[in-house]
Amino acid sequence: MTVRRFSPHTYGKDVPQIAIVGRGFSGLMAAIALLKTVGQPFHLRIFDPQPIVSGGQALATARSTEILNSRARDLSVSMGEPKDFTRWLQANPDFREAVSAAIPGFGQIFVPKATFSEYVYQRFSEALAQRTDVSVQMSNSGIDNIRRTDLGQFVLTSPDGAEAAYDAAILATGYGLKATEDQAQHFAGDHSSVLKTGRHIVVMGNGLRAVDQVLQLRDGGYEGHITILSRRGFLPQPHTRMPADAVFPSEPMPSQLRHIVRFVRKACAEAEENGWSWQAAINGLRKRARTLWASLPPSEKRQFNRHLRAIYDSHRNRLPADLHARLERELSGGLTELKRGTTLKHLPGGLLVRWAGGSLEEFFAADDVIDCRCLAPDLDNPAIAAALRAGLATPDELGLGLAVNPAGELLTPHGRPAGLFAVGPLGLGSLPDIDLVPEIVAQAYAAAALINARSQPHLQAG
Repeated sequence: MTVRRFSPHTYGKDVPQIAIVGRGFSGLMAAIALLKTVGQPFHLRIFDPQPIVSGGQALATARSTEILNSRARDLSVSMGEPKDFTRWLQANPDFREAVSAAIPGFGQIFVPKATFSEYVYQRFSEALAQRTDVSVQMSNSGIDNIRRTDLGQFVLTSPDGAEAAYDAAILATGYGLKATEDQAQHFAGDHSSVLKTGRHIVVMGNGLRAVDQVLQLRDGGYEGHITILSRRGFLPQPHTRMPADAVFPSEPMPSQLRHIVRFVRKACAEAEENGWSWQAAINGLRKRARTLWASLPPSEKRQFNRHLRAIYDSHRNRLPADLHARLERELSGGLTELKRGTTLKHLPGGLLVRWAGGSLEEFFAADDVIDCRCLAPDLDNPAIAAALRAGLATPDELGLGLAVNPAGELLTPHGRPAGLFAVGPLGLGSLPDIDLVPEIVAQAYAAAALINARSQPHLQAG
């Protein structure tokens, strides 16, 4: 991928300056949206301490065996062109040859994360190549501070003390900009010594990454015991073999959480009775999730987060049917088991655990522990923490991320700091499902549209 690197002064002082903090999927998607939406020349600078462009936590360590949990038809990064990704797949002779002709259409299949990453990088490179009036500068550094000037610009400070002012800034750090060395090793699947000698591996977590890790261990030749250790114990549910179009009752939803749960259960049962599936009903619920979430008082949001989020996540973040069948075979075979418990501390040779339903702390022996738990956005990231200190951002009601609107504009008690956005998982507490590809794509284009509107004829004029 070719990136043009020019000084911000290449085009003169009247050229809008835009910054993106983070170049995982959310950051690259924001860049693609800006390149396709902002109509005038601009300079874009993308900050990230990683030395290479990555796909973020969800994609950076993807192996060819790791499969995305969304069908190809839902993965286009081109607004208004829902078939862009499937057309890209069809134009890829190697991939086309590898896919069975019996599959009824490329839009229905699930693809490896690495394949999707290749597509995203290519579309970014193509969008940049078409904008000869735009310069892009990649900076292999993070941001230690962010403040707003009296003129409405945002000054970003690098760890070395260098500062630059920007007319618009997009925070796209996802779950965090940099994994620890231990996490990086585990997520890369480096368990060669354990594969040869270990008898017991604990995989912490119950989401898609935990399942991926279990299957990768088996693919790598590990024949020992695996324990999937999860606080709640809800593993991902399966996708249907064919797409499940959204089906959901049209009547108004109840206003109280306990009544909402009954309503959703009834909707799932009715969907199956009418020849659809519970997956179709959950897909329908997702279309109303944001409005429903916004209507709940903080107390019920906290109750949902404590008791229901794990169930909801296991039904929305689903496994392709073939992988789910393989997971069930793993669990029924006896060498892989699911245990419910809370990890209290890592200790030499294992973990200190409190098992579900009990109060005692016990040592749980393991030859290796792989942490695949879902992470909340890192609000201690220097750039995010600085925005919070400066009053440019505020945590959402649950403290899961930053308060944002659907376009990613940061919300504070004093209003919206025009030109400052948070795209992707940073907004999880405000926008359900903003950690999924289709929602991130839509948000990135919405943010780019607002930036474009303010750049007529210059961002500062807005």
